[in-house]
Amino acid sequence: MLVNMELPAGLAGVDEAGRGPLAGAVYAAAVVLDPARPIAGLNDSKKLSEKVRERLAFIIKAESLAWSVAFASVEEIDRLNILQATLLAMQRAVAGLKVRPQVVWVDGNRCPEWDYPSRAIVEGDAKVQAISAASILAKTARDAAMHELHARYPQYNFAGHKGYGTAAHLKALRQHGPCPEHRQSFSPVREMLAQASLF
Repeated sequence: MLVNMELPAGLAGVDEAGRGPLAGAVYAAAVVLDPARPIAGLNDSKKLSEKVRERLAFIIKAESLAWSVAFASVEEIDRLNILQATLLAMQRAVAGLKVRPQVVWVDGNRCPEWDYPSRAIVEGDAKVQAISAASILAKTARDAAMHELHARYPQYNFAGHKGYGTAAHLKALRQHGPCPEHRQSFSPVREMLAQASLF
């Protein structure tokens, strides 16, 4: 449930989607809501159905003062590590806002390095509407990207598990080996590549 807390003017909420999966880019979104146009139903994207997320994403884009979605690529994840790549995606999302925020609140326990007054809020996507909105945009953008990957690599069923290390995904990895969109720095993928190099 969203918490009723005093919000600063010009607040941008930021959240990410896709830190844990074995494949695909990590996404981040930033949203500056319009206080004059409240959006009903905002919540942590993980607590909403796909249909509700899609509906709310449309409303957020139409009624917020500014929004931006960005990502860090699989190559950047493998080169930088997933934490640094996530922070980079957040930096890109905030930089993409058409309205410069006065304050930035980020879901989690760490903020990227930038010039904005910032606050990290654990479980912020369930407490602050602007962060909830960002979580919805990040999640819907990443899900759409995984559907695109599914069309390119149907053997992995990315549309079903969204790149997470499910039993079905690991089985497909063993059967087909990693594709270019798998994160080689993540241990299940790295171990398969190491085993393949032995033969």
